[in-house]
Amino acid sequence: MKIRNTEHRETVVLQMTPMIDIVFQLLVFFVFTFKIVLPEGDFNIRMPSASASQTSQPSETPLLKVRLRATPTGELARVQLGDVVLDGSTPFAQLNQEIRNLVGDSGGPGSTEQEVEIEADYDLKYRYAMNAITAITGYVDDNGEQHKLVERVRFAPLPQ
Repeated sequence: MKIRNTEHRETVVLQMTPMIDIVFQLLVFFVFTFKIVLPEGDFNIRMPSASASQTSQPSETPLLKVRLRATPTGELARVQLGDVVLDGSTPFAQLNQEIRNLVGDSGGPGSTEQEVEIEADYDLKYRYAMNAITAITGYVDDNGEQHKLVERVRFAPLPQ
C-alpha cells in the first residue's frame, strides 16, 4: 500500500457567510410566523386535600354546589345545582344559564368572590367534569366575546 504525499493536501476552508445568511433567514422566518395565542384555560381550581378533615375558610358569599352523577358506565346521569335538578338534552347549557342568573351576569365581568364546588362521582368520565367547569366559568357570546362568570372552582373530596 502506497501512502500519498501529505505535503500537497488541500486545506478545507469553511465559508461562514452563507451559514450566517441561512441562520438569519431562519430567524426572520420564525419571527414572522410566530403567533401569540391566549392560554386555553386559566382556571382557579383547588383540588381537595389528602385529609378531608381540613376545612376551608368561610367566605361571605354562599358556596354553590354542583353535583354530577354518573351511570354505571361512566356517562352523565344527572346534573344538580344546589337543590335544582337540571334535566334535558342540554344540562350544561342549563347550568350555565342558572350560574348566569345567580351571578347576575349581564354581559359584564363575572364574580371573583363566588365559589363553586363540584361533587362528581368517581366513575364519571372526565369530559363531563370539564363541560361543567366550562359552563361555570364563562361563555362566549354571539359576537365572539368571552365573558367570565365564576373564577373560583373547587372539587369536593371523595367520601371515605
